[in-house]
Amino acid sequence: MEKNSDYGNRSVRLTRRQAIRLGGGLAATFLAGSVLAARRATAGGADPQPRFPIRAAFYYPWFPEAWDQQGYDPFTYYHPSLGFYDSGEPSVISSHIDAMLYGHIEAGISSWWGQGSPTDLRFPLLLEAARRTSFRWAIYYEPEGYGDPTVEQIRNDLTYIKQRYGSHPSYLRVDGRFVVFVYNADDADCAVADRWKQANTVGAYVVLKVFGGYRECASQPDGWHQYGPAVAEDDQSPFSFTISPGFWKRGEPYPRLYRDPIRWEQDIRNMVASRARFQLITTFNEWGEGTAVESAHEWSTHSGYGAYLDALHSIGGKEGQRA
Repeated sequence: MEKNSDYGNRSVRLTRRQAIRLGGGLAATFLAGSVLAARRATAGGADPQPRFPIRAAFYYPWFPEAWDQQGYDPFTYYHPSLGFYDSGEPSVISSHIDAMLYGHIEAGISSWWGQGSPTDLRFPLLLEAARRTSFRWAIYYEPEGYGDPTVEQIRNDLTYIKQRYGSHPSYLRVDGRFVVFVYNADDADCAVADRWKQANTVGAYVVLKVFGGYRECASQPDGWHQYGPAVAEDDQSPFSFTISPGFWKRGEPYPRLYRDPIRWEQDIRNMVASRARFQLITTFNEWGEGTAVESAHEWSTHSGYGAYLDALHSIGGKEGQRA
Protein backbone atom coordinates (compact mmCIF):
# COMPACT_ATOMS: atom_id res chain seq x y z
CA MET A 1 0.00 0.00 0.00
CA GLU A 2 1.24 3.46 -0.85
CA LYS A 3 -0.21 6.72 0.29
CA ASN A 4 0.90 10.29 -0.19
CA SER A 5 1.07 11.94 3.20
CA ASP A 6 2.17 15.26 1.73
CA TYR A 7 -1.18 16.28 0.31
CA GLY A 8 -3.01 14.91 3.33
CA ASN A 9 -1.23 17.43 5.51
CA ARG A 10 -1.05 20.49 3.28
CA SER A 11 -2.55 23.72 4.48
CA VAL A 12 -5.92 24.64 3.01
CA ARG A 13 -5.86 26.63 -0.22
CA LEU A 14 -8.33 29.47 -0.05
CA THR A 15 -8.47 29.85 -3.84
CA ARG A 16 -10.20 27.17 -5.85
CA ARG A 17 -9.25 25.77 -9.22
CA GLN A 18 -10.79 27.57 -12.13
CA ALA A 19 -14.35 26.50 -12.88
CA ILE A 20 -13.19 25.28 -16.24
CA ARG A 21 -11.56 22.32 -14.48
CA LEU A 22 -15.04 21.00 -13.79
CA GLY A 23 -15.56 21.16 -17.54
CA GLY A 24 -18.21 18.94 -19.01
CA GLY A 25 -18.60 17.16 -15.70
CA LEU A 26 -21.33 19.60 -14.69
CA ALA A 27 -23.74 17.64 -16.85
CA ALA A 28 -23.04 14.53 -14.83
CA THR A 29 -23.70 16.50 -11.63
CA PHE A 30 -27.17 17.46 -12.84
CA LEU A 31 -27.86 13.91 -14.02
CA ALA A 32 -26.94 12.60 -10.59
CA GLY A 33 -29.28 15.00 -8.82
CA SER A 34 -32.48 13.16 -9.67
CA VAL A 35 -31.40 9.92 -7.99
CA LEU A 36 -30.09 11.74 -4.92
CA ALA A 37 -33.34 13.67 -4.60
CA ALA A 38 -35.31 10.44 -4.71
CA ARG A 39 -33.18 8.91 -1.98
CA ARG A 40 -33.54 12.03 0.15
CA ALA A 41 -37.30 11.75 -0.19
CA THR A 42 -37.31 8.13 0.99
CA ALA A 43 -34.82 8.68 3.81
CA GLY A 44 -37.21 10.90 5.73
CA GLY A 45 -36.21 12.49 9.01
CA ALA A 46 -35.12 9.31 10.75
CA ASP A 47 -31.57 8.30 11.55
CA PRO A 48 -31.33 4.77 10.16
CA GLN A 49 -27.94 3.11 10.20
CA PRO A 50 -26.94 0.36 7.75
CA ARG A 51 -26.73 -3.17 9.07
CA PHE A 52 -24.14 -5.80 8.27
CA PRO A 53 -23.04 -6.55 5.68
CA ILE A 54 -22.11 -2.93 4.95
CA ARG A 55 -20.77 -1.97 1.53
CA ALA A 56 -18.40 0.98 1.87
CA ALA A 57 -15.78 2.76 -0.24
CA PHE A 58 -12.53 4.47 0.68
CA TYR A 59 -12.85 8.15 -0.16
CA TYR A 60 -10.37 11.03 -0.58
CA PRO A 61 -11.46 14.66 0.02
CA TRP A 62 -8.03 16.12 -0.76
CA PHE A 63 -8.66 17.82 -4.08
CA PRO A 64 -7.68 20.22 -5.65
CA GLU A 65 -4.39 19.93 -3.71
CA ALA A 66 -3.76 16.36 -4.87
CA TRP A 67 -4.19 17.09 -8.57
CA ASP A 68 -0.82 18.85 -8.68
CA GLN A 69 2.11 17.00 -7.10
CA GLN A 70 5.39 15.20 -7.76
CA GLY A 71 5.88 17.22 -10.94
CA TYR A 72 2.58 16.12 -12.52
CA ASP A 73 -0.52 18.22 -13.09
CA PRO A 74 -2.82 16.40 -13.06
CA PHE A 75 -1.43 13.61 -10.91
CA THR A 76 -3.43 10.88 -12.67
CA TYR A 77 -3.53 9.04 -15.97
CA TYR A 78 -7.33 9.29 -16.09
CA HIS A 79 -9.95 11.97 -16.73
CA PRO A 80 -12.78 12.09 -14.17
CA SER A 81 -16.19 12.80 -15.68
CA LEU A 82 -16.60 15.71 -13.24
CA GLY A 83 -13.28 17.18 -14.35
CA PHE A 84 -10.43 17.97 -11.98
CA TYR A 85 -12.75 19.03 -9.21
CA ASP A 86 -12.62 20.70 -5.81
CA SER A 87 -13.57 18.35 -2.97
CA GLY A 88 -15.15 21.25 -1.10
CA GLU A 89 -17.72 22.05 -3.79
CA PRO A 90 -21.22 21.08 -2.59
CA SER A 91 -22.28 19.99 -6.09
CA VAL A 92 -19.28 17.64 -6.28
CA ILE A 93 -19.98 16.10 -2.87
CA SER A 94 -23.66 15.60 -3.70
CA SER A 95 -22.76 14.00 -7.01
CA HIS A 96 -20.32 11.65 -5.25
CA ILE A 97 -22.90 10.60 -2.66
CA ASP A 98 -25.42 9.94 -5.39
CA ALA A 99 -22.91 7.90 -7.40
CA MET A 100 -22.03 5.75 -4.39
CA LEU A 101 -25.68 5.16 -3.54
CA TYR A 102 -26.25 4.13 -7.14
CA GLY A 103 -23.54 1.49 -6.64
CA HIS A 104 -25.24 0.24 -3.43
CA ILE A 105 -22.37 1.78 -1.45
CA GLU A 106 -23.82 2.71 1.92
CA ALA A 107 -20.87 4.51 3.48
CA GLY A 108 -17.72 6.43 2.60
CA ILE A 109 -14.54 5.95 4.63
CA SER A 110 -12.96 9.36 4.33
CA SER A 111 -9.21 9.90 4.62
CA TRP A 112 -8.44 11.95 7.74
CA TRP A 113 -5.03 13.37 8.64
CA GLY A 114 -5.66 14.98 12.01
CA GLN A 115 -7.35 17.86 13.74
CA GLY A 116 -7.30 21.03 11.63
CA SER A 117 -6.00 19.31 8.48
CA PRO A 118 -7.72 20.01 5.14
CA THR A 119 -9.37 16.59 5.31
CA ASP A 120 -10.72 17.44 8.77
CA LEU A 121 -12.02 20.84 7.67
CA ARG A 122 -13.87 19.27 4.73
CA PHE A 123 -15.40 16.43 6.73
CA PRO A 124 -18.35 18.53 8.02
CA LEU A 125 -19.24 19.28 4.39
CA LEU A 126 -19.47 15.55 3.70
CA LEU A 127 -21.70 14.97 6.71
CA GLU A 128 -24.04 17.82 5.87
CA ALA A 129 -24.33 16.77 2.22
CA ALA A 130 -25.51 13.33 3.36
CA ARG A 131 -28.13 14.68 5.75
CA ARG A 132 -31.62 13.44 4.85
CA THR A 133 -30.12 10.64 2.76
CA SER A 134 -29.36 7.03 3.70
CA PHE A 135 -25.63 7.55 3.10
CA ARG A 136 -23.15 7.50 6.01
CA TRP A 137 -19.55 8.60 6.53
CA ALA A 138 -16.74 7.27 8.72
CA ILE A 139 -13.21 8.54 9.26
CA TYR A 140 -10.13 6.75 7.95
CA TYR A 141 -7.49 7.56 10.57
CA GLU A 142 -4.22 8.02 8.66
CA PRO A 143 -1.70 9.27 11.30
CA GLU A 144 -1.16 5.71 12.58
CA GLY A 145 0.36 4.73 9.25
CA TYR A 146 3.03 7.41 9.21
CA GLY A 147 4.27 7.53 12.77
CA ASP A 148 3.70 6.06 16.18
CA PRO A 149 0.99 8.19 17.78
CA THR A 150 0.95 7.88 21.53
CA VAL A 151 -1.98 6.54 23.50
CA GLU A 152 -2.65 10.11 24.58
CA GLN A 153 -2.72 11.42 20.99
CA ILE A 154 -5.04 8.65 19.84
CA ARG A 155 -7.35 9.18 22.81
CA ASN A 156 -7.37 12.92 22.15
CA ASP A 157 -8.21 12.37 18.48
CA LEU A 158 -10.95 9.85 19.27
CA THR A 159 -12.45 12.27 21.79
CA TYR A 160 -12.34 15.03 19.19
CA ILE A 161 -14.00 12.83 16.54
CA LYS A 162 -16.70 11.70 18.96
CA GLN A 163 -17.50 15.19 20.21
CA ARG A 164 -17.32 16.92 16.84
CA TYR A 165 -18.75 14.28 14.48
CA GLY A 166 -19.81 11.08 16.24
CA SER A 167 -23.39 12.09 16.99
CA HIS A 168 -24.11 13.58 13.57
CA PRO A 169 -26.95 11.66 11.89
CA SER A 170 -24.75 11.10 8.82
CA TYR A 171 -21.89 9.51 10.77
CA LEU A 172 -21.66 5.71 10.50
CA ARG A 173 -22.40 3.89 13.74
CA VAL A 174 -22.52 0.22 14.64
CA ASP A 175 -24.49 -0.72 17.74
CA GLY A 176 -24.64 2.98 18.55
CA ARG A 177 -20.85 3.40 18.43
CA PHE A 178 -19.12 5.73 15.97
CA VAL A 179 -16.92 3.85 13.49
CA VAL A 180 -13.25 4.66 12.90
CA PHE A 181 -11.14 2.78 10.37
CA VAL A 182 -7.39 2.91 11.02
CA TYR A 183 -4.63 2.79 8.41
CA ASN A 184 -1.52 1.36 10.07
CA ALA A 185 1.86 0.65 8.51
CA ASP A 186 2.58 -2.62 6.70
CA ASP A 187 5.16 -3.58 9.35
CA ALA A 188 2.74 -3.05 12.25
CA ASP A 189 2.36 -5.65 14.98
CA CYS A 190 0.24 -6.38 18.00
CA ALA A 191 1.60 -3.30 19.76
CA VAL A 192 -0.71 -1.24 17.52
CA ALA A 193 -3.73 -3.24 18.67
CA ASP A 194 -2.61 -2.85 22.30
CA ARG A 195 -2.22 0.91 21.90
CA TRP A 196 -5.66 1.37 20.33
CA LYS A 197 -7.31 -0.84 22.93
CA GLN A 198 -5.80 1.30 25.68
CA ALA A 199 -6.63 4.59 23.96
CA ASN A 200 -10.24 3.82 23.12
CA THR A 201 -11.98 4.99 26.25
CA VAL A 202 -14.74 6.80 24.35
CA GLY A 203 -16.58 3.84 22.84
CA ALA A 204 -15.39 4.02 19.24
CA TYR A 205 -15.99 1.04 16.96
CA VAL A 206 -12.41 0.54 15.75
CA VAL A 207 -11.49 -1.30 12.55
CA LEU A 208 -7.71 -1.74 12.23
CA LYS A 209 -5.75 -2.56 9.08
CA VAL A 210 -4.45 -6.13 9.12
CA PHE A 211 -0.84 -7.23 9.58
CA GLY A 212 0.89 -10.57 9.93
CA GLY A 213 -0.44 -12.53 12.89
CA TYR A 214 -3.22 -10.08 13.68
CA ARG A 215 -5.70 -12.78 14.63
CA GLU A 216 -3.41 -13.96 17.45
CA CYS A 217 -3.09 -10.56 19.15
CA ALA A 218 -4.23 -10.48 22.76
CA SER A 219 -5.90 -7.11 22.15
CA GLN A 220 -8.57 -7.32 19.48
CA PRO A 221 -10.37 -4.32 17.99
CA ASP A 222 -13.96 -4.50 16.78
CA GLY A 223 -12.92 -5.37 13.24
CA TRP A 224 -10.12 -5.72 10.72
CA HIS A 225 -9.66 -4.68 7.10
CA GLN A 226 -7.03 -4.71 4.39
CA TYR A 227 -6.07 -1.80 2.18
CA GLY A 228 -4.31 -3.43 -0.77
CA PRO A 229 -5.09 -1.34 -3.86
CA ALA A 230 -2.87 -3.37 -6.21
CA VAL A 231 -4.66 -6.63 -5.32
CA ALA A 232 -7.95 -7.47 -7.03
CA GLU A 233 -9.44 -9.24 -4.00
CA ASP A 234 -8.53 -9.58 -0.34
CA ASP A 235 -10.61 -11.79 1.93
CA GLN A 236 -10.37 -11.17 5.67
CA SER A 237 -13.69 -12.81 6.48
CA PRO A 238 -15.65 -12.60 8.62
CA PHE A 239 -14.37 -9.07 9.20
CA SER A 240 -14.05 -7.70 5.67
CA PHE A 241 -13.65 -8.40 1.98
CA THR A 242 -11.94 -5.79 -0.21
CA ILE A 243 -11.85 -5.37 -3.99
CA SER A 244 -9.92 -3.00 -6.28
CA PRO A 245 -10.67 -2.20 -9.95
CA GLY A 246 -7.03 -1.55 -10.85
CA PHE A 247 -3.86 0.23 -9.82
CA TRP A 248 -1.86 2.55 -12.09
CA LYS A 249 -0.02 5.22 -10.16
CA ARG A 250 0.94 8.37 -12.02
CA GLY A 251 4.61 8.22 -12.95
CA GLU A 252 4.75 4.43 -13.17
CA PRO A 253 5.01 3.16 -16.78
CA TYR A 254 2.63 0.21 -16.37
CA PRO A 255 -0.30 -0.69 -14.12
CA ARG A 256 0.41 -2.99 -11.20
CA LEU A 257 -3.18 -4.19 -11.52
CA TYR A 258 -4.76 -3.91 -14.95
CA ARG A 259 -8.39 -2.89 -15.22
CA ASP A 260 -10.69 -5.64 -16.46
CA PRO A 261 -14.47 -5.05 -16.23
CA ILE A 262 -15.21 -8.77 -16.54
CA ARG A 263 -12.87 -9.61 -13.66
CA TRP A 264 -14.39 -6.72 -11.71
CA GLU A 265 -17.86 -8.21 -12.01
CA GLN A 266 -16.59 -11.53 -10.67
CA ASP A 267 -14.78 -9.75 -7.84
CA ILE A 268 -18.06 -8.13 -6.82
CA ARG A 269 -19.84 -11.49 -6.87
CA ASN A 270 -17.11 -13.01 -4.70
CA MET A 271 -17.32 -10.10 -2.28
CA VAL A 272 -21.09 -10.43 -1.96
CA ALA A 273 -20.85 -14.21 -1.56
CA SER A 274 -18.33 -13.79 1.28
CA ARG A 275 -21.01 -12.28 3.53
CA ALA A 276 -18.20 -10.36 5.25
CA ARG A 277 -19.34 -7.65 7.63
CA PHE A 278 -17.60 -4.85 5.71
CA GLN A 279 -17.51 -5.20 1.92
CA LEU A 280 -15.01 -2.59 0.84
CA ILE A 281 -14.28 -0.81 -2.44
CA THR A 282 -10.69 0.41 -2.93
CA THR A 283 -11.41 3.17 -3.91
CA PHE A 284 -14.09 5.64 -4.93
CA ASN A 285 -11.70 8.41 -5.97
CA GLU A 286 -8.00 7.83 -5.32
CA TRP A 287 -7.08 9.15 -8.76
CA GLY A 288 -3.32 9.39 -8.20
CA GLU A 289 -2.99 5.64 -7.72
CA GLY A 290 -5.58 4.92 -10.39
CA THR A 291 -7.92 2.91 -8.15
CA ALA A 292 -11.07 5.00 -8.61
CA VAL A 293 -14.47 3.54 -9.48
CA GLU A 294 -15.87 7.05 -9.92
CA SER A 295 -16.94 7.74 -13.50
CA ALA A 296 -14.18 8.73 -15.94
CA HIS A 297 -14.11 9.38 -19.65
CA GLU A 298 -12.10 6.16 -20.06
CA TRP A 299 -15.01 4.02 -18.77
CA SER A 300 -18.06 6.24 -19.25
CA THR A 301 -21.46 4.66 -19.89
CA HIS A 302 -24.95 5.81 -20.86
CA SER A 303 -26.01 5.72 -17.21
CA GLY A 304 -23.63 8.56 -16.42
CA TYR A 305 -22.04 6.57 -13.58
CA GLY A 306 -19.40 4.59 -15.47
CA ALA A 307 -18.75 0.88 -15.95
CA TYR A 308 -17.48 0.13 -12.44
CA LEU A 309 -20.41 1.69 -10.61
CA ASP A 310 -22.80 0.15 -13.14
CA ALA A 311 -21.46 -3.27 -12.14
CA LEU A 312 -21.83 -2.46 -8.44
CA HIS A 313 -25.38 -1.31 -9.15
CA SER A 314 -26.26 -4.53 -10.96
CA ILE A 315 -24.51 -6.92 -8.59
CA GLY A 316 -25.17 -6.17 -5.01
CA GLY A 317 -28.02 -5.29 -2.81
CA LYS A 318 -28.36 -7.21 0.41
CA GLU A 319 -30.89 -9.84 -0.50
CA GLY A 320 -29.73 -13.16 0.90
CA GLN A 321 -26.68 -11.69 2.63
CA ARG A 322 -28.05 -11.18 6.10
CA ALA A 323 -26.61 -13.49 8.73
